[in-house]
Amino acid sequence: MLLVWAVFYLLFFNTVHCVFKELYCTITDTCECDFKPNIRDLEWDLYTNLYGQHLAQDIVSEEVKNFLANNNPDRPLVLSLHGGSGTGKTLLSSMLASHLYTSAMSSSYVHHFIPTLHFPAHERVNMYRVELKAWVEGNLTACARSVFIFDEMERMPSGVLGVLEPFLGPSHVLFQTNYRKALYIFISTTGEEVINRMALEYRQEGRDREEIRPSDLQDAIAQAVSKTNSSGFSGSSIIEDGLVTRFVPFLPLCRRHVERCTRQQLCQQGMCGRSDVVEAVGGDMHYTPLQEQYFSISGCKAVPAKINLFL
Repeated sequence: MLLVWAVFYLLFFNTVHCVFKELYCTITDTCECDFKPNIRDLEWDLYTNLYGQHLAQDIVSEEVKNFLANNNPDRPLVLSLHGGSGTGKTLLSSMLASHLYTSAMSSSYVHHFIPTLHFPAHERVNMYRVELKAWVEGNLTACARSVFIFDEMERMPSGVLGVLEPFLGPSHVLFQTNYRKALYIFISTTGEEVINRMALEYRQEGRDREEIRPSDLQDAIAQAVSKTNSSGFSGSSIIEDGLVTRFVPFLPLCRRHVERCTRQQLCQQGMCGRSDVVEAVGGDMHYTPLQEQYFSISGCKAVPAKINLFL
């Protein structure tokens, strides 16, 4: 009988809590209300709409799932996305925001930094450091599950991101907030050469690109980032101190991937049947190497403009 009452008590008060939370969330916009992660939909989106990127799909799916399953992580999740233009890095970051917050990229708890907009003057690095530190502290205090996206890292002035080091490790304490629940995403073209070189070697050897494993590129990307002054991480110890959870490689896209991007965008416009446009766009892109024509130089980035050209 006691067990029955205990079960009833738990069910009743859990229901009441859910009702009050739902009511509260209809009249206010808070981190707790907006943060509604859906891992299943994220995985579906990744494996359905991110073309030619099995490494990014597997790494991000695994890391995000494991990170969110831990209510008390010992450090934030720090993902550094690397690869050529138009390969899906920005798309993936948008997918993450969309499946973590109901407001997606427009959420007050998703913060998107672009160096040319937010840190344009190299001579103002010290001021940027102060402002960035205050911004991160303030937003982590407001929402421990904040998402910080740093785009176009190759244009980031040296030294700015050094101020993030205490937030990325396991030892920093911030106003009693569990800052370790935050997610940091860095987006860069640095390391593109080593990634493309491996993809080319596999292609020339007649091997499937899906045979490339994450471990094949982790150290190579880390070395490429640490050796260049234009990675965005220069002037900091983020790489040397191992504060990046995973480096996420984005492989160069083949013509078939470009055509899938084209068909997807045509379908969004209600023109799925325009195979002529799909073929025309795929044939009009520039590919490398010059002789073999394996990989699209601009990935899928030029697809919208090409579609307009051939419609």
